Amino acid sequence: MHYPINEIFQTIQGEGVHTGLPAIFVRLQGCPVGCSWCDTRHTWVVDPERRVPSCQILDVSSNSDAWSSMCSDEIRKSFSCLGYSARHVVITGGEPCLYDLSELSTLLLAEGFTVQVETSGTLEVRVHEEAWVTVSPKIGMKGGLTVLPQALSRANEIKHPVATEHHIEELDTLLQFADLRPDVQIALQPISQKKLATELAINVCIERNWRLSVQVHKYIHID
Repeated sequence: MHYPINEIFQTIQGEGVHTGLPAIFVRLQGCPVGCSWCDTRHTWVVDPERRVPSCQILDVSSNSDAWSSMCSDEIRKSFSCLGYSARHVVITGGEPCLYDLSELSTLLLAEGFTVQVETSGTLEVRVHEEAWVTVSPKIGMKGGLTVLPQALSRANEIKHPVATEHHIEELDTLLQFADLRPDVQIALQPISQKKLATELAINVCIERNWRLSVQVHKYIHID
């Protein structure tokens, strides 16, 4: 199995349940969802003409749409080549669930890493059962995709972006008939750190005993 890799870099996880944890991010190229507020639009299209050698991909955070095809073993070996010390790997995108992540996640877990997948929930989640799945449900986006029951039932964490009461109502509708894990974590994440969105998220989290997810990396200015 080969994956289209946009970048691999080490940083601190800035949002969700694993906030503050040192992590290696593996960003995959390709996303059909079309979120209007997306800050990684350069990952949307897998353009064959933008394929480059893997040496031009590693440890790059330049918002480039270039990508490289790498197998699971090459991805794992790149961590050592770059001297990375983090033991938590975040597979993100783009939309990583465009691809079967079973092989990659199985290899990384066998090597002693913990694995987290960040997905919109609009595609089937194919990953090792011990991987942590963060579903950030994208509802009514330009791509016209819907959130899948399979993705919600696989989620360890549901991290919902909010700006208005309408987003809370959308989440309530989504969860009403969802077959969730009994220990699933639900978090609200204010869109673009806006004051009113943050106040709304705080109030709802207190009311429902949910978790607030603040995009810490945007406040401390790291990738």
